[in-house]
Amino acid sequence: MMQCGWLHSGPQLWLRCVHRQVKVKAGKQGEEHRGWLLTVDPVSHSVVLVNFREDGASVRVVLGHAVEHVEVLQEADPDMEERLQSFFLPPQTLSLDPEELRRRRSGVCGWLQKNRVPVEEDGNELRVAGVLTIRAPYRAEDCCSSNQIILDRIQKLIRVQPDPVPETDLGPPEPTSRD
Repeated sequence: MMQCGWLHSGPQLWLRCVHRQVKVKAGKQGEEHRGWLLTVDPVSHSVVLVNFREDGASVRVVLGHAVEHVEVLQEADPDMEERLQSFFLPPQTLSLDPEELRRRRSGVCGWLQKNRVPVEEDGNELRVAGVLTIRAPYRAEDCCSSNQIILDRIQKLIRVQPDPVPETDLGPPEPTSRD
């Protein structure tokens, strides 16, 4: 069990509380909040608590100025440590073979060019107008840009991209007989 004067503590103490189940006393009435301490904001000293349930998880942010003290209740086992570390990461995509990724990259690149968007390949990434990056597997949610207008427009374009024609269907059409 550890108690700490939160506002007067620093990063070394915070790190000892992160990824541990804690009890946070906050406010003048001493409200108690329990959960797994996911992270601490270094500027505001606010704490982010996560509680896992069968149907998902709940997140609570306790503002740093209100935190009176934090008490560690339990250490995380390896499974819980993994859940906490991956909590805000996007769900894993299906592992695609390099050929499928190449086809997707090429398809998105072609679609953007067809819509007169300046795009170039930069290794495994696509760069749009020098201000947006699209990473594998090249879906709308794989776009990254600080320009919200361009980000929104490119994501919309990718979402309406028609399905590519499978390569097996690219041959000449089969002759049909009219009897």
